[in-house]
Amino acid sequence: LQASAAAASRLRVLVTRQLPDKFTASLRRQLQHLEIVTWPSATQPVERKFLLDEAAKIDGLLCLLTDRVDAEFLGRVDPARFRAVSTMSVGVDHIDVAACRAAGVRIGYTPGVLTEGTADLALALLLATARRLPAAVETVRQPGAWGPWCPFDRLCGRGIGGSTVGLVGFGRIGQAVARRLSGFRPGRIVYTGPRPKPELAGPLNAEYVKFEQLLAESDFVVICCPGTPDTRHLFNKEAFKLMRPDSILINVSRGTVVNQSDLHEALSSGGIGAAGLDVTDPEPLPSDSPLLSLPNCVVLPHIGSADVATREAMAQLAVDNLAAGLLGQKMPAELL
Repeated sequence: LQASAAAASRLRVLVTRQLPDKFTASLRRQLQHLEIVTWPSATQPVERKFLLDEAAKIDGLLCLLTDRVDAEFLGRVDPARFRAVSTMSVGVDHIDVAACRAAGVRIGYTPGVLTEGTADLALALLLATARRLPAAVETVRQPGAWGPWCPFDRLCGRGIGGSTVGLVGFGRIGQAVARRLSGFRPGRIVYTGPRPKPELAGPLNAEYVKFEQLLAESDFVVICCPGTPDTRHLFNKEAFKLMRPDSILINVSRGTVVNQSDLHEALSSGGIGAAGLDVTDPEPLPSDSPLLSLPNCVVLPHIGSADVATREAMAQLAVDNLAAGLLGQKMPAELL
């Protein structure tokens, strides 16, 4: 313990976004006499030059998805002192994992803690898209747009009851979405992924099917799979041709899973009915993106984990991972 305390007294870390004081205080409690350098903004990403200039002077990094930890950054660190990267995210697309491993740098991330919040958002986005809530809100705001009641007007949407919902990916988030769906009484919940999971699907009343079958039979398709090279543009022109013309696509995973040009074509030509996206490629989505002009496309600014309890849990786990990594202890959540 004395050795650990002595090591901690010499440590310097960079935190790439301002966090509430209680999280930096937690880091100081775990690493006494610690020097913390914090990028002075709670809303804007750290400037690349600042990140690179600090690299050689730090022992560890607490970063976000917006911060690239790549070969350039790792080439600037002092290999004799830099030990750990802790990202406040589940995704590690921004980290050169192979380069970190080659350099002996440990990686902490935040799986599990954002599962429930992201699943909540998936259902909210599905309902908002299916029931055309953005258009309904706009109708109320526009003078004269709210006319007499009409049984089959443009605001008449789709319900989940009796429908087939397809989950692409049946990990933690996919399973949490399935649990929430049960209350809406869909006719079927189907899922696809690398392998069937009968031990999990049984209690959730979910049926494993091939990807192509899921697309052809689902009224709603919810993307919950990881964003990897294998899933890049999994949803492309060929995939959209397999989907029903009235089907609704929801994406809460990664923007790279969907080819957005092909999605725009499918939405504007009637190939599919609507889409709800919490993730895009790139992020932020440019304001002149053709998707934003479509009335049947709902786009959110990647807020899947944006509830206070979830974000606080992510921040605390990121802090705990960094402290453990710098002390040579087991990280609560280490990318292995």
